[in-house]
Amino acid sequence: MIQKIILLLLLIPAIVFAHGDDDHGASKAAGGKQQLYFSSEASTDVYELLVKYKPLKPGAASVLQLFATNFNTNAPVDTSATISITVSNYPNLKLKLTRIDAGIYTIEGIFPEAKNYKFVVNINSTLGPDVIAVQEIAVGKELPVEAASVSEKGAWYTSAWVMAGIGLMAGMVLMYLVQKKRMRKITTSLLLLFILSPLTGISTLFAHGDDDHGAGGGGGAMYSTLVIEKEAQLLYKILTQKVDSGTFNKATQVMGMVVASPQGKAVVQTPQTGKIISLRTTPGQSVSAGQVIAVIEQTIDAGTQSSIIAQNSDWKARQNEAEAQYTAAKIQYDRLLKIADIVAKKDLTEAKARLEESERNRSLYRNIPLQKVQSAKYFNLVSPISGVVGNFNYAVGAIINSGETLLEITNLNRVFVEAQTFSSGNFDLKSVDKILATSNNSGDTTQYQLKLISTAQEVNANNQSQKVIFEILNPRSQFKIGESISIDVYSKDSSSQLLVPNEAIIDVNGKSAVFIKDKAEIYSLSYISKGTANASNTVVIKGIESTERIVTSGAYQLKTIYLNQ
Repeated sequence: MIQKIILLLLLIPAIVFAHGDDDHGASKAAGGKQQLYFSSEASTDVYELLVKYKPLKPGAASVLQLFATNFNTNAPVDTSATISITVSNYPNLKLKLTRIDAGIYTIEGIFPEAKNYKFVVNINSTLGPDVIAVQEIAVGKELPVEAASVSEKGAWYTSAWVMAGIGLMAGMVLMYLVQKKRMRKITTSLLLLFILSPLTGISTLFAHGDDDHGAGGGGGAMYSTLVIEKEAQLLYKILTQKVDSGTFNKATQVMGMVVASPQGKAVVQTPQTGKIISLRTTPGQSVSAGQVIAVIEQTIDAGTQSSIIAQNSDWKARQNEAEAQYTAAKIQYDRLLKIADIVAKKDLTEAKARLEESERNRSLYRNIPLQKVQSAKYFNLVSPISGVVGNFNYAVGAIINSGETLLEITNLNRVFVEAQTFSSGNFDLKSVDKILATSNNSGDTTQYQLKLISTAQEVNANNQSQKVIFEILNPRSQFKIGESISIDVYSKDSSSQLLVPNEAIIDVNGKSAVFIKDKAEIYSLSYISKGTANASNTVVIKGIESTERIVTSGAYQLKTIYLNQ
């Protein structure tokens, strides 16, 4: 019996110091934040309204904030929206509404008594008219005060060390009273237990669980919900989109390189060696086919120049001879016309024929004036195509040899794309619905349509790839020669799936997730299981439900806030 009593006393320190299920502070708002203001929200299928305010006192001037946004997209209502507010059951209570920014307003007024009021908001914008009732506008209510954490020291006799000492002394006294020779071994063991039992109780005191230390304690806990104030949402441009089932087209992505079309790139070369006299264009200038680019003076040696002079003299003599023959034929024909009634018809016909022949010879020499023959050593270089002039390889006054390139002209209004596909990534041309590509230029989100020009005619023996050529329709000079782009080939085969825009999916600790908007200022993180994807959308197997609002713009900012909370 005495042994049982001693064992019971041994457990006293452990019973005293081991505790759990404590409440060390009052609960806080979602996300571990203390409530700093009151808010009331209301929404329809079109609008979402949020009223925020500090504690309001009856009979005093009060100021509240109103946020009006699109329910589905979280975008603020347009600046041309008209809003009016009345208070239910208080027709004489006037409220002044002032627009601060897009979707942000202030409400000013005096509430006569401490109670809950209901606002009736009439709103009309490009989204359409609507009437929304905002309930629970509390006047005369104070914010909840956070309970102080239990950190004050208790009385001296509640100290763990004092209790441990008392337990130790009590155990030693009991052992002295019951000690006998036949119990020495047992007493020795019990003495060790007495000495260790207070330490066990103390360790139990400091290592306890199941306590509520208040949200957001120093333990680094991660909350699945975030409280993002409406001002921050509008500042970061956080936008949402309602999840819905849509038609999903499977897409195959291939890489391609932009190349010039057969008529999209040309070089301007000189056919003869010469000196550049003038340049008629500048780099970056648009030119038309046939436009003069440069004037070249042909380099001629002395022998060639003497030959040209001799040729010029001979040409002049022949021109004078042709003029004389024409003059003689003209005089003869005019004379015969005057006496045509007595002249043989045969003579008149022959005179007319000689005149026509001499006139043709004279016209031939007149169309090649002497100045043109003498300036034959100057020639023009013209643009073979319409396009944009590139950099010049030579300047004015430089000697350019025959066959050398002066400049290049590129036309980006029509470009091709060469794509390499492999047997594992080839697509069935018969089932292609559309082919799209996006420019690498920042700010250009347009998806350009491509047309298949040529299928693979051979296979590369080194890597077993096949070359397919596409044409970009209406590229608007957004693609540069040699640029690498990704091409999405969409199949005609489609299915109805739960689709999420790719920009809404983020990576959190190696897992795919999206942010869901639960309330006006509350967002939650949801991990998802992804299915197939194309360039714009991803199929979600589980993790979200239809009609939920997910964040499509500003997800990175929410991720940063989530990881840093």
